[in-house]
Amino acid sequence: MDEIEFSLERAEKSIIKKFHKQLFRKFTKAVATYNLVEEGDKIAVCISGGKDSWLMAKLFQELKKHNKFPFELVFLVMDPGYNSENRKLIESNADKLSVPITVFESDIFDNVLHIEKSPCYLCARMRRGHLYHNAQKLGCNKIALGHHYDDVIETILMGMLYGGQVQTMMPVLNSSNFEGMKLIRPMYLIREKDIIAWRNYNGLKFLQCACKFTAEKQQEEGKRKKVKELIRALAADDPEIEQNIFKSVENVNLSTVIAYKDKKGVKHYFDE
Repeated sequence: MDEIEFSLERAEKSIIKKFHKQLFRKFTKAVATYNLVEEGDKIAVCISGGKDSWLMAKLFQELKKHNKFPFELVFLVMDPGYNSENRKLIESNADKLSVPITVFESDIFDNVLHIEKSPCYLCARMRRGHLYHNAQKLGCNKIALGHHYDDVIETILMGMLYGGQVQTMMPVLNSSNFEGMKLIRPMYLIREKDIIAWRNYNGLKFLQCACKFTAEKQQEEGKRKKVKELIRALAADDPEIEQNIFKSVENVNLSTVIAYKDKKGVKHYFDE
């Protein structure tokens, strides 16, 4: 297959034309449904370098063009210790996609490199904390992450099958450590296959995985891959399976739940 010559005009136009129903409409639906963007917001759009966060950046730029009330955007990139090749790819894509990134550096990779127990969990928490801290320093009141619909339903099943709990990624969260800050996920209703289709249509190449913790990362990705395959197999027989998984955490009937935890982590049983 011939390599597609990239065009910024084509990439931007495809978001509101060719992929309008799959991408922009679902983006704006999530924003409206979960009240993710409000007048006067200053949002740190967090870019990891992968396909999801780059598309999120372009969707936010498009939203700002058409929105009826003012809000500000900062396109925030954290370098946790990327090698020069990965850093160069991020900077190249920022230039190509006309996204004015603000980069800050951290030594997270080095700090957790020799941690034996759950380095991925620690890395994720540290990255989130650094993003909140730097976004707040820039005057932002929200950070936006690029998790999508497939991440949501996979997380539901992974929690049940591997964690023995019912939970998922929330579309919006109030930070417990950074007062006045919120985390939002505006890609919440967008399917991964449509993100991939947009990327391929425009001939774009993004960062895959720059993680240094190969063993644990492979173990975690192995679980997620199994869950992906399970969902795919079930959906082949019943196309409503994915939607039903998503809806399951919207339709929780507490009268039929043996126990649940409140916001403080206190467990309540059905007979209380």
